[in-house]
Amino acid sequence: MSLATPDIRVQKLQSSLQAKAKTEPTYRFYSLWDKICRPDVMEEAYQRCRENDGAPGVDGITFEQIEAEGQQQWLESVRQELKDGTYRPKPLLRVWIPKSNGGRRPLGIPCIHDRIVMMAAILVIGPIFDADLLDNQYGFRPKLDAKMAVRRVFWHIKDRGRREVVDADLRDYFTSIPHGPLMRSLTRRIADGRLLSTIKGWLTAPVVERSGRRTIRTADARKFKKGTPQGSPLSPLLANIYFRRFLLAWRDHGHQEQLDAYVVNYADDFVICCRPGQAEAAMKRMTVLMNRIGLEVNETKTRIARLPTERFTFLGYTIGRFYGKGGQAFIGTRPSKKAVLRLLRRIHERTTPQWYPDTPENTVIVISRLLRGWCGYFDQGPVMKTYDFIRQYVDRRLRHWLMRRAGGRGRGFEQYPQDYLHNTLKLFRIPSRRTDRSSAKV
Repeated sequence: MSLATPDIRVQKLQSSLQAKAKTEPTYRFYSLWDKICRPDVMEEAYQRCRENDGAPGVDGITFEQIEAEGQQQWLESVRQELKDGTYRPKPLLRVWIPKSNGGRRPLGIPCIHDRIVMMAAILVIGPIFDADLLDNQYGFRPKLDAKMAVRRVFWHIKDRGRREVVDADLRDYFTSIPHGPLMRSLTRRIADGRLLSTIKGWLTAPVVERSGRRTIRTADARKFKKGTPQGSPLSPLLANIYFRRFLLAWRDHGHQEQLDAYVVNYADDFVICCRPGQAEAAMKRMTVLMNRIGLEVNETKTRIARLPTERFTFLGYTIGRFYGKGGQAFIGTRPSKKAVLRLLRRIHERTTPQWYPDTPENTVIVISRLLRGWCGYFDQGPVMKTYDFIRQYVDRRLRHWLMRRAGGRGRGFEQYPQDYLHNTLKLFRIPSRRTDRSSAKV
């Protein structure tokens, strides 16, 4: 979630709010609703949501429908609801997406009407709370990303000798955040009653799930008073705000200094890098603190990795001991096997017979987008062998698809040489040299 914006007026508003929050750590903001209702903020919120696109919510209204009927008039009507006090959140639409372990993750999709208002709220309160987040929180923040979190973990291990790592996992973090403590975390900075009431309404909105002709409506969030639905624009910010409670307790209660154990956090993923001999104590204390703030540690997935004899995976990177040329051992990072297999699975799915009706150009556009994004993220450490493996798989798989689509047999080397794949179809060129990596050009 980036807080930077091309609209200079909104940018000035954000800068002033963040400056106030930084210079006065205990200040509570009393007048924020009027800023959310500003035309420039609402317009910027619409553009952000439009760029993200996404499926329609429970009302079925799409961006195309809004723009066909008049975007400015529609935005003005939403603004009027906010100013008049008649705005009410609509139910969320529940959809299920597959998880890498074979399970399914529920998403709560707000309708566009609510997404715009949520995004406007983020534009206003995001800079305030970002000023309070700790330096070891990397998720969904401006100028920070997952690779920086990985590099920080590597720094703790390699340069500071913290080679015992608690590879932690929380059970259903987003759906477990208790509303009461979360709202208290918000009221520490927000004194605007209308905004707080609206956020509470978003948290407790009912969920609608459609299964064939049946429509199931539930209100678990209101009933159990916990959870911030994944799929909501506001969810990442609220998740960061609540996780800050654990990080503050870890630091301020002395666990960080006593155990020389440092947490690195990205959204609901985190590890604790410890001096040898301290990981067991760190894991026990972490579990106690999580229980106190209403969260549950997934004990089956939480483990201690003792480097260099063991490895662990964080944000898609496997960190541990590897062997280079001549069998020389080193502590490093590589894309995890799961991350590689996930990419290959998506390439495979896009080159099955069901896509024969599509053009080769469209298929290559989709595959190139996948490869460009994957290589842009996994460009840290010795990745060239992984790149070579993926390149060979993609070339072989794409040629196979092109041959079968044309009704031919064979491997297709003569019919579809490298020049055709890359120069004619414009397949993304996976770097073949270390200096070609995106990280090498920064």
